[in-house]
Amino acid sequence: MRREQEKKDAEGFEQQQQQQSQRDDVRMSMLQRLNPTNPLRIAINPKTRSAAPPPPPPMRFQQAHNVRVPTATATPSPSPSDLSHQSRETPPPLPHSQPRSTPTPQPSITTLNSRKYTNKFSLFLFVVHMVAAIGLVGFLLFKGVQGLIKDSGSVSRKEKRVLRYFLPQVEAASLMSITLAFAWQKAYRKWPKFMVHFILWTTFVMTLSAGILLICFQKPATTGVGVCLIGFAIGNSLYACWITPRIGFCSKVLIKSLEPVSKFPDLNQPTYWMLGIGFLWMSLWILAVIGSMNFYFTPLVIILLVLSLCWTAEVMRNVANITVSRVIALYYLRGMQSNTQFCFQRALSKSLGSACFGSLFVPAIEALRIVARALNLLEGEDEFMFSCAHCCLHVMQSIFRYGNGWAFVQIAAYGKDFVRASQETWELFERQEGVVHIVDSDITSSICFLTGVCSGSMCVIVVAAWTARVHLSFMATISLLAFFIGYLMTRIAMALPHACVGCYYVCWAENPDNRLFDKTMKDRLALMNSGRDILAATPRVPHRFAAR
Repeated sequence: MRREQEKKDAEGFEQQQQQQSQRDDVRMSMLQRLNPTNPLRIAINPKTRSAAPPPPPPMRFQQAHNVRVPTATATPSPSPSDLSHQSRETPPPLPHSQPRSTPTPQPSITTLNSRKYTNKFSLFLFVVHMVAAIGLVGFLLFKGVQGLIKDSGSVSRKEKRVLRYFLPQVEAASLMSITLAFAWQKAYRKWPKFMVHFILWTTFVMTLSAGILLICFQKPATTGVGVCLIGFAIGNSLYACWITPRIGFCSKVLIKSLEPVSKFPDLNQPTYWMLGIGFLWMSLWILAVIGSMNFYFTPLVIILLVLSLCWTAEVMRNVANITVSRVIALYYLRGMQSNTQFCFQRALSKSLGSACFGSLFVPAIEALRIVARALNLLEGEDEFMFSCAHCCLHVMQSIFRYGNGWAFVQIAAYGKDFVRASQETWELFERQEGVVHIVDSDITSSICFLTGVCSGSMCVIVVAAWTARVHLSFMATISLLAFFIGYLMTRIAMALPHACVGCYYVCWAENPDNRLFDKTMKDRLALMNSGRDILAATPRVPHRFAAR
């Protein structure tokens, strides 16, 4: 009985072994048809879960010709028993695994929507300056009203005389300057080629007329101001004759750079806002000047007020410049239709520090550079004197690389700091052969400057004729103040054409093959390379002094 029971147990065990082997054969046949990385293979054969390697990472940069698929005849198919033994000991090979590849690093793209504030220290200084200026103007207004109401002596009589014979002419000069500013901007957008010729010679006529008028009053102060205006008129006429060969190309660039303005109907609004704010601030500033007569150190206070107004007006101009530059630069670089209001808000916040920093140094750098060039035009026999002039020009050109007006385009487009934007913009010009000479000889900034001088001279003529009828002793002071106000208001308005020309040069240097540009720059470079372009040379450091 025991032997029969053992025999039955042995037969049952053999049957279980056969059934187990059949199930293993079915599993192995299914495993053969499945990819090693298929999750179903793990579900069918859980013993290989820990031994199976993880699937390879996705190859984003793997090209199709690098993937090799083995053929069916490459290796003989193993038997089920071998597969069973292999699955228990070692994981199966991965016939479809791909070699790991390192992704190719992509070049970083400069963002067009930088969120950082630029030149924070200069922004802090400007905010502190504005708080102090507003406080000083408010205090001087209070002192002026106090002198009129409480004082009954000489101070009150002096202020009343100033309010009667001084204030109306200065306010008239402010109204005339803002009217001329709107008129010049409209004229430049409508007749750019005509305006270049018109401003060059109208400025000469107006400054000469204003100087002669002031000399005719035969007062020492008015004679001094008149002589300065006549001297400037003579220099202006010589400059107009010297740059005659450049006028044609300047007009062509001005026409092409103003073409995108028609695509943005509200592009003038930031300039109008700056003009309105400037007019209100100048009106309060004039009243503060009158109030300073009832305070200690009147000359020092007036000098501080003048310096404050210069910086504030220049910041207003550069805010309008950055706003227009961002709209036009994004149109050239990306073909984008930007929102002018958003660009204006960005210029008043993120880019305001660079506007304040550039407003401090760019006018001084450009003025000193012009003086150095003028000295280099007067070549003489004194080797020591002119070697010093060449050295000064070399220094000014080195400084100009780190601070120039072309930087406002990259400040507006990429949100860079002022010094970095100046360096990289000048490097863009140097990268394109011949562009530095074209940009260096551009007269757009001179045309904008002469437009401001023309407005100032017109204001002087009107105000001087008026003052001669009412109170001749105020003639020199009112004339200087009227010229100052007319110049500053017009420069704010000229930010739009100046910014458009700057964007044209800088964006072309960054991408000369842009379809939005025509062949104006390439034709100019071709003429320069062929020697057929007759151009008045810009004074530079001679080679014998350049290495010093």
